This record gives sequence, C-alpha cells and structure tokens, in this order.
Amino acid sequence: MHTSFLAALAATASPTPTIKAEDVSPGALGFVFTASVAVLTILLAISMVRKIRRVRYREQVREEFEGAAAENDDDAPSGSGRPARR
Repeated sequence: MHTSFLAALAATASPTPTIKAEDVSPGALGFVFTASVAVLTILLAISMVRKIRRVRYREQVREEFEGAAAENDDDAPSGSGRPARR
C-alpha cells in the first residue's frame, strides 16, 4: 500500500512556477519603508547619545559644585558661614 502511494507521488509532475520573481519582491514601497526605519534608527541613536552626554555633564558639574562648596566650608572659620536654612 505504501509503495503504490510513493510510486503515485513520484509519478506526478511538479508544477511549473507561475509567479514571477518581480511579483513577490518588496519593490519601491519595501525600499522606502526599510530606508525610513534605518534613518529613524540613526536619528534615535543620535538623540540618545546627546541625552546621555547631557546627563553626564550635569553630574560632573554637580560634583564640581559640591566639591567647591565643601572646600569653602572647610576654609571658613567656625560660626561664620552661610546663613542657616530654615
């Protein structure tokens, strides 16, 4: 039984492809979509780098400011510093 099925399967001709290669290609729309995703990804990466750089710079300035404030507090005589916060 299996041999007759296999023989019938082998005897059938494979169909010839009726679809042209250019009919299933992404075409101009696919190119535009892919190019826009690539451009948006590059712009997003540039924006991310700017924001990370800005955060690092703010942190560096804050550390320098706190270091300078600590030096001023150490140099000032006791009792004559900044007014106390309320």
